[in-house]
Amino acid sequence: MADVARRAGVSSQTVSRVANGATGVVETTREQVLAAMSELGYRPNSAARSLRYGRFNTIGVILFGLSSTGNSRTVEAIATHAAAEGYAITLIPVGAATQDNVMGAFTRMGELTVDGVILIIEVHLLDASAVAIPPDVHVVVVDSDAGDRYPVVDTDQADGTEQAVRHLLALGHRTVRHVAGPAESYAAERRAGAWRRVLEEAGRPVPALERGDWSADSGYHAGLRLADDPSCTAIFAANDQMALGVLRALHERGRRVPADVSVVGFDDIADAGSYLPPLTTVHQDFAEVGRRCVHALLRQIHNEPADAGTDLVATRLVIRESTAPARP
Repeated sequence: MADVARRAGVSSQTVSRVANGATGVVETTREQVLAAMSELGYRPNSAARSLRYGRFNTIGVILFGLSSTGNSRTVEAIATHAAAEGYAITLIPVGAATQDNVMGAFTRMGELTVDGVILIIEVHLLDASAVAIPPDVHVVVVDSDAGDRYPVVDTDQADGTEQAVRHLLALGHRTVRHVAGPAESYAAERRAGAWRRVLEEAGRPVPALERGDWSADSGYHAGLRLADDPSCTAIFAANDQMALGVLRALHERGRRVPADVSVVGFDDIADAGSYLPPLTTVHQDFAEVGRRCVHALLRQIHNEPADAGTDLVATRLVIRESTAPARP
């Protein structure tokens, strides 16, 4: 830094202000300092700067499973928006949702010197009294019923499901069958609850749901069971991957989509429009979820108010060719 100051003809304090992006430096002086940095190959020592200011410009992300579409796209969005704010991310996947694993992940995050943590959690882990996030940690939770304790960002699971089921009922289907996600998933239970509520409010029969694990294979096996029921004319799958399996099962059983059975998914993955037929589905704005997570965490890092509560990101139904009016 002293070498840069001599080359630019300024004080070391001015070099420090330029290196840290501080305001109040005359533009011509800033340009002189930047030119001297370039000529000398100077790079600010981020480790020393972090120790001095107590900021590491790194966000930790703890999640339970990276294989699901929702989790992977949320992580991608968080990384993109964090980078735009000058932050890197450190990712720690946790295989089993236990207190020891959660505490171990937070301990590891502390060792890696992060400024805050985004916890992407699909299971009802935070609803258990035995599991808690360590105190004095800046944290935002994704996809959880923990808004009474922490800032939470989530897709409006219930509203997206209501749009899907009402769409099918409006097409004249007597009821809607449901291929749900795993019972331990908060998102799956939110969607299943909304499906049941819409049918009850409409005075329609509420069939037994089929249970999958988010995979196309589980959707296929559920679809085989539903395809063998001639009364099944409309299916709402809790994600697009399971909907893909349902489409295959219906095809193999000779049930035409949408002439015989209408199918709706949830997520609106990039390939949903290329299914055969193109899939009607609920669009989740993963980019907006990631943006709001980063924004909420940075508010805490910058010591701005960040009250507990749930911030819901709106969904919308994308109607394609997998749904049609029920046959008379």
